[in-house]
Amino acid sequence: QVQLVESGGGLVQAGGSLRLSCAASGGTFSRYFMGWFRQAPGKEREFVAAISRFGDNEYYEDSVKGRFTISRANGENTLFLQMNSLKPEDTAVYYCAGTEANYAGRGTYLYDYWGQGTQVTVSS
Repeated sequence: QVQLVESGGGLVQAGGSLRLSCAASGGTFSRYFMGWFRQAPGKEREFVAAISRFGDNEYYEDSVKGRFTISRANGENTLFLQMNSLKPEDTAVYYCAGTEANYAGRGTYLYDYWGQGTQVTVSS
């Protein structure tokens, strides 16, 4: 069973960048399809991006396409989310999540393992 710990959140001005990391332990990282989700205050947790086990396929929510990039380093057991051109509406707690399924879609119920989240705040 894999454990996930996010880091890299913080306060940034609109137009700035942040890089989130998600460190995995307790499992073979390449066995997991991985995703990033976010939850803003008063809103449901929503899909941001996902990546296949060996990084050959990436999936993005429409509002982050062209601004965010998901990647993974299986040798380092780490998942990344590079966030550029940040907007105030990107403010949320960001979570990484994983599943042993070959593929998972956008639903939170499709992922079995979750980190504790890292806060991203974008000021206008």
